[in-house]
Amino acid sequence: MLRTKSPVRALTAADRDQALEVCARDTRTNVFVAARILEGALVTSPGALLGYADGSGLQAICWASANLVPVGCDIVALEAFATKLDHWRRRCSSVFGPADMVLPLWAELRPTWGRPREVRKNQPVMATAGPVPPDVSHDPAVRRARFDEVDLVMPAAAAMFTEEIGYPPYWGSGQIYRQSVAALISAGHTFVRVVDGEVMFKADVGSVALGVAQIQGVWVAPRWRGQGLAAPAMASVVEQVRAEIAPVVTLYVNDFNLAARATYARVGFSEIGSFATVLL
Repeated sequence: MLRTKSPVRALTAADRDQALEVCARDTRTNVFVAARILEGALVTSPGALLGYADGSGLQAICWASANLVPVGCDIVALEAFATKLDHWRRRCSSVFGPADMVLPLWAELRPTWGRPREVRKNQPVMATAGPVPPDVSHDPAVRRARFDEVDLVMPAAAAMFTEEIGYPPYWGSGQIYRQSVAALISAGHTFVRVVDGEVMFKADVGSVALGVAQIQGVWVAPRWRGQGLAAPAMASVVEQVRAEIAPVVTLYVNDFNLAARATYARVGFSEIGSFATVLL
């Protein structure tokens, strides 16, 4: 039997502009993948970005590394990516992105990838491109973390990850995880409030691309929760990010986290879509 040529291929540096054009169709939703491209992943991580082209230029892409993230996909592209990714199960720890792409992609992959740990089907994507509402106070103590605070920030980052994902970000030596925390701090993308040598509040800018910054890793230390501190802290982060990093700020949140959703709405975020995450 003759094999037809697959419309899916690994992209190279020569495809950079076309891949960014696919992301630019919805900059707020696609900031994660756009950021990886702008960071040079097409050179440093060959094979990590797949493209779908069926005779009329690049139509859709899929980041396929530790995370699997579809961009710009219709059902035909999703089926093609699933065929290519059928045996990649061990490479990925999660599938996330727009719910209308992730859930059908996962339906194609599950027969060979097996049972997931959890499927979060609705994670509101929220964005703001304007100032924080005037009735919300700002916490003046929220600032960028300093590089000499890596070991102070790392336990807070690990605690946030463990609460969110359900297991710790590392076992044994935390050197590799420490490097990722240090990289965010070095880039000026970690914001903290420190009280008496303890990180009381933390938030990271995980991705920046095409005029959009995506916030992740928002965390308040347990003993400081329920005291109305999150909204002023987030207000300060949003204003600093908009002034110094990107004019549009986004994030996504679990639908069951009603307190966080209320906090984000209070500081000016509105829902623009829905993500889904499959934890493997």
